[in-house]
This record gives sequence, C-alpha cells and structure tokens, in this order.
Amino acid sequence: MSGTDTLQVKLLGLQAYEPVWQAMQALTEQRTAETADEIWLLEHEPVFTLGRNGKQEHILTDTDIPIINIDRGGQVTYHGPGQLIAYLMIDLKRKALGVRKMVTLIEQSIIDTLQEYQLQAQAKSDAPGVYIGDAKIAALGLRIKKGCSFHGLSLNLNMDLIPFQQINPCGYKGLEVVQLSDYIEDVDSVQVQQQLIFHLAKNLAYKAHFISTDKLDFLT
Repeated sequence: MSGTDTLQVKLLGLQAYEPVWQAMQALTEQRTAETADEIWLLEHEPVFTLGRNGKQEHILTDTDIPIINIDRGGQVTYHGPGQLIAYLMIDLKRKALGVRKMVTLIEQSIIDTLQEYQLQAQAKSDAPGVYIGDAKIAALGLRIKKGCSFHGLSLNLNMDLIPFQQINPCGYKGLEVVQLSDYIEDVDSVQVQQQLIFHLAKNLAYKAHFISTDKLDFLT
C-alpha cells in the first residue's frame, strides 16, 4: 500500500490560530504528487476568522477576541476551546474529487458522526455546514490551491457559545448555533474525534488511516 492510499491523522491539542494556518499553507506549497494526505485534529484558542470575501459588518460588536482575515472561503465564524477542528490537506486531483463533491463528503461525515448519538442532522444546499433543524452545529470552509485542499471543518462539542452572538455566523443574521452537549449529557471529545476520523476516512475512500501524536515542526 502506498503512502497516497493512507490518511495520516495528527492530534495537535489546543493551539493558537495563526501558526497552524501558516503550517497548512506551507504544507500545501511544498507537497508533491507523492505527499500523503493529512488531517489535523485540534482546538483553537478563542478567535474570529473572516474569510476572503468576509464582510466586517457581520461582526456586530466590539470584542476583545482577536479577528483574523484569512484565505478560506466563507464569512465570519468563531473558534474556541470545546470545538473540534479538522483541517483537511487532501490532494483532490489525485482522488478525482471536485470541490462540491469534497464538501458533500465532509458534510456527510459529520452527519454520520452525529448519527452515532442518534441525532438527525442534515446539510443545506444553499448554506455549507451541518444543521440540526435550523440550528448550525458544524461549519465548513475550504481553500483549494494546486489542486489540494486546506482549512476544513469545525464541530461544536462543549464550548462557550456566547461569542457567536457577537457575529452573524457564516454571514447569516440570527442563525442559531448549537453544540453536541445540548443533546447529550457527557461529551467524550476523544470518542467524537475517533468517530469523525473513521467516517472521513471511509467517505473519502482511504484504504487505511494512521493516527499520530507526533507534533508538527511548528509546535516543537
């Protein structure tokens, strides 16, 4: 089995936003046709990120939380402790995936993960992400460069949701944001990580996936 058949998963813990973003950019610039695909699982210190076409008007109040303009698609969202982040460095050309299909597979992987908790979630064709009813539980934002993806998804597990009230989440006024702990009593973040990776690896058709606790160079 070649390295390109295997998904490498790296567990990074709690991290500041900008060093991880810069590391994603560097990996994407440096990778070759033989570079294995990777997913990084982590949480971020509190931060608002504003996508390439993001409008400042969607930030509704003055805030002490850092606001960073970044290079993914989409509007503004919030990241903080208790939210599971999965960054997907995938060679879409090698896997013969278009962007829309990639988004659909990511959304389905989140839906499949929530189904493990008997939660019926769904995607919306006009608003990327995953919803329970009309409330958003997971956000999605990708950048494609050299035929490869970076950035990824955020799934709300057990976090402070108040910062979402300071923005129009993903550019939608009055959008309700929920998390897994609203529906189940005890959220095991490690278990959710394992389930999400299982479903991502399955839906993205990897023959195997390997979880590594080795830290990246920028974290050492």
